[in-house]
Amino acid sequence: MASSVKQKTVWYCTNCGNEFPQWMGKCPSCGEWNTLTEHKTVTGSRHQVRRDSVPGEGKRPRRLAEIDSTSDARISLCNGEVDRILGGGIVEGSLVLIGGEPGIGKSTLSLQIPLGCPSLKTLYVTGEESARQVKMRADRLGGDCSNCHIFSETLIENVIVQAREMMPDLMIVDSVQTMFTQTAESTPGSVTQIREVAAILLRFAKETGIPVILIGHITKEGYIAGPKVLEHIVDVVLQFEGDDRGAYRVLRSIKNRFGSTSELAVFEMTGNGLRQVSNPSEMLIPMHEAGLSGTAVAAMLDGTRPFLFEVQALVSSAVYATAQRSATGFDVRRLNMLLAVLERRAGFKLAQKDVFLNIAGGLKVSEPACDLAVISSVLSSNFDFPIPAVTCFAGEIGLSGEIRPVPQLDRRISEAARLGFSRIFVSSFSSMDLTPSGIEVVKVADVPQLVRTLFK
Repeated sequence: MASSVKQKTVWYCTNCGNEFPQWMGKCPSCGEWNTLTEHKTVTGSRHQVRRDSVPGEGKRPRRLAEIDSTSDARISLCNGEVDRILGGGIVEGSLVLIGGEPGIGKSTLSLQIPLGCPSLKTLYVTGEESARQVKMRADRLGGDCSNCHIFSETLIENVIVQAREMMPDLMIVDSVQTMFTQTAESTPGSVTQIREVAAILLRFAKETGIPVILIGHITKEGYIAGPKVLEHIVDVVLQFEGDDRGAYRVLRSIKNRFGSTSELAVFEMTGNGLRQVSNPSEMLIPMHEAGLSGTAVAAMLDGTRPFLFEVQALVSSAVYATAQRSATGFDVRRLNMLLAVLERRAGFKLAQKDVFLNIAGGLKVSEPACDLAVISSVLSSNFDFPIPAVTCFAGEIGLSGEIRPVPQLDRRISEAARLGFSRIFVSSFSSMDLTPSGIEVVKVADVPQLVRTLFK
């Protein structure tokens, strides 16, 4: 018997996803300003819930020891970088969310997965493009499309019906913001629609064991569009980063219930799609002639993956009354702090000089272990004294000018030795288990000692 249906207006916070009965300038839950948006919701159910349709009816609790958790529950996507960041493959029945800016390559990556793995029967649901447009992009990317099925639809109920009839090995939905359900009376992309669609897809994945990959857009602030509860519903959240005008893309793990979040995958955008970069250090190290001042190589560790990249600095006399401070790929506030340490603790007068810093390759780094390479490149440009190309750095700079140790130093040194570097500067307070052969480890305690050792 049908029950009464009423419509009411609620306000959702786009930052935390909480619901409020009226608009407020500041969200009481997360404290953000001007994040509440208006949405129409339906209260009351259209039909009474039948006893035989209750989820979980007929099932009984099981002992944890009786549940089988073998390694066969993972499915390889035939993409080494994606499999590694997922923890060895995608888990059966998992819900994976890939977010990124427009034009970064989310749709390209999601289409390359079934094209590169024809053994998987894949249902590719597109809500943004027609089937003909997807086919044109597949022809450009190449690969085997014999087992990839395209379904252009935005109504999630129709998608679930087709998926249950087809029973694919993998389902990809591009994008979750374009999908909508008839049970919620609001426009596609709204907080209510995204939440309901994600819940429907989650139940489908858990009941059938079919893994589902969702493509999601992000806002101008860099957060995945939609309610924050979307990131809580899914099992894995992957963030696609990089400059859309550059060639390199970084797929970073933000949340992973079945693996580590300390992994990242590197891709290069080419005319034929995304190419896997198994060794990013070889592309991020210097690509110019030796003997140039203002360059230094940093040994960075992103998660558990070490790689080396070049830091470029340019110091010149200030043209205007106020010196300029500019940084690309590096926090300009931390650059100002390091310049203040150089002036206060080491006696270098840089207040009347312009300082420009650039991280080669279009990367964005935030690890403190890059501090030593940053000040070395600044001093090299200031002295016009080139740093040998076989020298790299790994250390954090403190406010008193001391050089602090960085974690997992052995992995950084091993990566530097493997790439042919013969000398690395580290903190004198570092402890190492084993030093690889073929590389000299130079320990320095503070910035003055670094200057005396490096520019002697």
